[in-house]
Amino acid sequence: MSSSDYGRIEQAINFLQGNFREQPRLADISATVGLSEYHFQRLFRRWAGISPKRFLQYLTGEYVSELLRNSSSVLEASLDAGLSGPGRLHDLLVNLHGVTPGELKRHGEGLEIRYGIHPSPFGDCLLSTTGRGICGLAFLSPDSRKTTLAELQQRWPEARFREHPQTTQPIIERIFSPGDHPRGDAIDLYVQGTNFQLKVWEALLRIPPGMLVSYGDIAKRIGIPKAARAVGTANAQNPVALLIPCHRVIRKSGAFGEYRWGETRKQAMFAWEAARVHA
Repeated sequence: MSSSDYGRIEQAINFLQGNFREQPRLADISATVGLSEYHFQRLFRRWAGISPKRFLQYLTGEYVSELLRNSSSVLEASLDAGLSGPGRLHDLLVNLHGVTPGELKRHGEGLEIRYGIHPSPFGDCLLSTTGRGICGLAFLSPDSRKTTLAELQQRWPEARFREHPQTTQPIIERIFSPGDHPRGDAIDLYVQGTNFQLKVWEALLRIPPGMLVSYGDIAKRIGIPKAARAVGTANAQNPVALLIPCHRVIRKSGAFGEYRWGETRKQAMFAWEAARVHA
């Protein structure tokens, strides 16, 4: 799917949410994104696997509230079962590795980081990887390519950077088409973070796809129940979108809240996963 395709999907989601009470017709939605009814319906089903209106049901207040009511028990069950437990067939096995204090001081010295820009179901993304694992995954807007790459280079100022999409393309395929790869083939992440951030990110890996939890739920899981605000900050500093699923964490009020790569993209990612899990 091209970036322009995702741009239309995002437009459609925004329009549907803003006009949901009026129950807009397919003709109204497709006109908003500049497509015929036939082409829009085909585009949306190819992307989401379901119709636009059914997709929006995963974003209603009632559905989200129900997920939040069950979030504590879901997290508990996930912790008991582990990342390879049942019910995670649509998920990826992800191993999180933090840099050591010594490696942190070296700022990436001696490290080669290969990166590539690729289309994804959520627009173009910048994937960066090392011999130790993925160190970054960020979604791009048309005017953010240079700044996103600059942010990556600032995180690893002494590393050698090499644009090499031939290295990153197979990884992208594993991320967005996990069913096409062996189940036991884990993806390694290699990230910089404080002990607190790493605790939060490890807890995020326990959230099953298609589920939502609150920042407070995560704070309780890591044994610091009053740290919901700090959990939100750690979420915002997550360097690896999607694989560290900060898009599955929302406010206890049911509001999706801000997202480093755009609130509508956060909603799209959650509902896209939910459609696959519950199909």
